[in-house]
Amino acid sequence: MAKVFEADIIIIGGGIGGCSAALAAAKSGKKVIVTEETKWIGGQLTSQAVPPDEHRWIEQFGCTQTYRQFRDRVRAYYKREYPLTSDARREQRLNPGNAWVSRIAHEPRVALNVIETMLAPYMSNGTITILKQHKMIDAEVEKDHILSVTVRDMVQKQRKILVGSYFLDATEIGDVLPHAGVEYVTGAESQEQTGEPNAHSGEAKPLDMQSITHCMAVDYVEGGDFTIEKPEQYDFWKDYQASFLDHKQLSWYGPDASTGESRPFSMFPGDSSAPSLWDYRRLIDPTNFEADFFEGGISILNWPQNDYWLGPVYEVDEEERERHLYGAKQLTLSLLYWLQTEAPREKGGYGYPGLRPRGDIVGTDDGLALHPYIRESRRIKAEHTVLEQHINADVRGDKGIKHVPDSVGVGSYWIDLHPTVETNRLFFAPSYPFEIPLGSMIPIRVENLIPAAKNIGVTHLTNGCFRLHPVEWNIGEAAGYLAAYALEHGRTPREIYHDEETLSTFQSFIVSEGIEIKWPEIGILE
Repeated sequence: MAKVFEADIIIIGGGIGGCSAALAAAKSGKKVIVTEETKWIGGQLTSQAVPPDEHRWIEQFGCTQTYRQFRDRVRAYYKREYPLTSDARREQRLNPGNAWVSRIAHEPRVALNVIETMLAPYMSNGTITILKQHKMIDAEVEKDHILSVTVRDMVQKQRKILVGSYFLDATEIGDVLPHAGVEYVTGAESQEQTGEPNAHSGEAKPLDMQSITHCMAVDYVEGGDFTIEKPEQYDFWKDYQASFLDHKQLSWYGPDASTGESRPFSMFPGDSSAPSLWDYRRLIDPTNFEADFFEGGISILNWPQNDYWLGPVYEVDEEERERHLYGAKQLTLSLLYWLQTEAPREKGGYGYPGLRPRGDIVGTDDGLALHPYIRESRRIKAEHTVLEQHINADVRGDKGIKHVPDSVGVGSYWIDLHPTVETNRLFFAPSYPFEIPLGSMIPIRVENLIPAAKNIGVTHLTNGCFRLHPVEWNIGEAAGYLAAYALEHGRTPREIYHDEETLSTFQSFIVSEGIEIKWPEIGILE
């Protein structure tokens, strides 16, 4: 028989949004249970091994206070625990990996340590309970309310029933939504549905989701030979060339995000004039550390070459899901094997056998991350849906930033869609900084479900800039405060959203807790 556990707020999913939601709810004095499928909380930052993607103003403004604390603590951890050079130790904006895609590229284990430290006081006093390696399998619903969710302990194979007043879906693919009968959409909407200029002109394509990537940690030891066993699907991937690309998958080319045309890359900085993939998502740059402390730099294989678009991993049966999850792993392993054995070297010869899988960096035996990076989730049908015309700079023209009266946070990133699994479409467009509407977090019907990750009311297109680390953190934090505030004041999230005075009071509260809800007016785009 399943055991019953009760809390004020149940959070399904221990990724970035789930952790920031738990912290917010606990700071508000509410008892919280968090479940997480993997053995690591932290999502993109940890189990998926994706260093932070952030906007260019992140060091000054444009994130919540707790996200800034997270970043500060990461830097402090390196300065306290690692033998940095004197120059690196003095660097206020230390970037451990000096990655060119991230201002604070760092190891997943450091992110895990920092997040757990931030949650530790509330775990110690029993306010937060975290159930790792637990997966949701069912929900009990009565009319417009979720009564409980059932999770399975993936190690002990036991079921647990979690009962609460509010349920936050912070999973990577919106797992709670289908189980609880919450209305949602997937894939690509049509122009007829959304009015978005760059949506599909024909019918909606609910399975046309962004590609996923199963990341991998590697370092490079000159002169070493760490060649892995030839992957099962290597021959397939070695010869594979997608119909929409002018180059093979395993090559020094990737699709240009704006045009889809083949774009050249190089392995290491200085190999050629082409951008280096090695320091694209590098976690450790040895030049930041005392001489010979690291044998070589440590980097993450999250490149154009291991984007997997052969099929979706949800809204399909279990057999197809597992096939594509396995295929994504095989693609990344095949990329590594190709790099070790057959990749053309700029100065002649083939292969970099000194590439070494670093499972210790990501908590696995083979170097593959604990969980794939899934860019696009199920998305609630919301009171308000964020559309392309609200944020696309090309569409908005000189209208600038769209301010929303119900803002509960801010974010900024390009509208960036990796190749999709059905039409293989890429899309890239400049966007204005945006504000996160509370209405996008209110389901059209269910009263006690709050999305807390990538599953808010956005579209296939606008998800392309709402999916990044500081935005997911902000969404989760706002969701945690919203649930706690609703309990404290006896108002539903919908009532808070629709009542102007209550909304204003709630916004004042989250601002006092360090959430920015407006972008500066002057100089934002200089």
